[in-house]
Amino acid sequence: MKKNIISKSLVLALTVSLTLVLSGCGSSSTTGQTTPTTPSSNAATNSTPTASSKVITDFKYYTADQLKQAIEKKTPLQILDIQVEAEYKAHHIQGVIPTYAYPVKTDEDKAKIAKILPELKASQEPIVIVCPKGGGGAKNTVQYLADQGISESRLLILENGQAGWPYAELLEK
Repeated sequence: MKKNIISKSLVLALTVSLTLVLSGCGSSSTTGQTTPTTPSSNAATNSTPTASSKVITDFKYYTADQLKQAIEKKTPLQILDIQVEAEYKAHHIQGVIPTYAYPVKTDEDKAKIAKILPELKASQEPIVIVCPKGGGGAKNTVQYLADQGISESRLLILENGQAGWPYAELLEK
């Protein structure tokens, strides 16, 4: 009985992982779009994922307008950029934390984000994830960060990613 439950859990986890991998970073869905709320202060501090990690299916989005306003008002938040290095160097939003981790599928990609985990865990500020187009790579990042103990309520995806960023005055080139 126990082996059957473990097998079913493993099949479900692999199915979800495969779905995330195949979705890429081209999605621009706005389902679940929200403005961040005050994050819960009782986020888990576990640094390794557990077998019972929750699979995230309801992603929260942050529009370019919302991010522009937050930057201009100096609203406390962390902006995590996962673009590959060449794309990052070509254009990125001012004040981002670069990781070059796109598409956050491999252990090597995840290790790039793991380097900044202490910085992300040191605050309770919302984290806005910037992906090339705001889809699968950003979702992979949200899942990875949640698995590492960062509260899901803090994790937001920049809608349409860097490709949809219309504010050239807030870019560093």
